[in-house]
Amino acid sequence: MTHLKHTVILLIIALTFSCQNTKKTDEKEHPIPKRKYDKPQEFTYSVWSLKNDSIRKNFKTKFSSSEITTIVSLNRIDKNTLQRADSLIIPDKFDDDFLAYSPFPYTVKNLFDVPKIAIFSYPIQAYGLYEYGELVKWGPTSLGSKVYKTPTGLFFTNWKGEEVQSTVDDEWILRWNFNIENLEGVGWHQYELPGYPASHSCLRLLENDAKWMYDWADEWILKDANTVQAKGTPVIVFGDYDFDGKSPWLALADKPKANDISEKELENLVSKYLSEIIKEQEIREKVLSEKQSK
Repeated sequence: MTHLKHTVILLIIALTFSCQNTKKTDEKEHPIPKRKYDKPQEFTYSVWSLKNDSIRKNFKTKFSSSEITTIVSLNRIDKNTLQRADSLIIPDKFDDDFLAYSPFPYTVKNLFDVPKIAIFSYPIQAYGLYEYGELVKWGPTSLGSKVYKTPTGLFFTNWKGEEVQSTVDDEWILRWNFNIENLEGVGWHQYELPGYPASHSCLRLLENDAKWMYDWADEWILKDANTVQAKGTPVIVFGDYDFDGKSPWLALADKPKANDISEKELENLVSKYLSEIIKEQEIREKVLSEKQSK
């Protein structure tokens, strides 16, 4: 009986140690970035109408430079187009961590095995960047106009260039350009954000965001000029924009979570493409491994 008791105790200890090791392994395989908060924060918003000069003057004196940076980002504009805005959504308090305002969930569990992915939402004109299922960055975008819509679905980053001349109009200079659809010439890059989808099918970004993402995403790997050995970072563009409605972020004044995308929604979206993402990821890892072993 004593022997049996000792055996049971040893088994419990072994199982406990095994569980602890498994937990450590899981934590190692699923790195969590350092963030100020463990989830997006609660904010309330108001709408400012900038239809007369006195309000515009008051706006410029009331808010600091960093606060204006937050405001323009929340309104999907840049500082150059701010002077043309007639209505702005403004948070009733400001946070120095822009991630706190995120409409994207901080964690998407079925992305835990995906090192990097960029997700662009057409409905709210915003992007979210994830590493191993954890949100590391989000920001505003301007996707394709009603006439030149950005294609939706799964893409992968291809080639990049710090300053690229557009094939549509040679006067358009695309800074920090990262191609995601080579045949159609679609990519993300810095360009004017006017507060609505206005591009010629590309994914416009603020300059700082475009530069950050230029360094963050991976290029494809070519065997020769005509042969792709491995694809780059996965990119998902999804949803539809209501071109006849009001800017969706203005709805935050009445419903502060109106633009939020739930984790379940993103998991369902990702699940459509996950097998292809994993397959391409394995191909890339194999190619890189073979190159390193030579």
